[in-house]
Amino acid sequence: MKIYEYEGKKNVTGERIRQARVVKHLSQEELAAKMQVRGVVIERASIGRIERFDRFVTDYELMVFADVLGVPVDWLLGNGCTGSIFTE
Repeated sequence: MKIYEYEGKKNVTGERIRQARVVKHLSQEELAAKMQVRGVVIERASIGRIERFDRFVTDYELMVFADVLGVPVDWLLGNGCTGSIFTE
């Protein structure tokens, strides 16, 4: 299987996932647990790899990340959304 990268990264959502996780005061372990409750089998180490752009994100994982983190999928993808959607 050929592994593809975009601009040297295996995903485009890692930074946004990390931003939302930090704003929600969730550790990688807590985020993994919330994902698992919603049926996505993912470990803390996988979330770290996603945030470092070292792991692909599947479509169903993306949908659950958005739901758990309370953000639109488009924001995670960076489609027409700039900066942070969070207000302090």
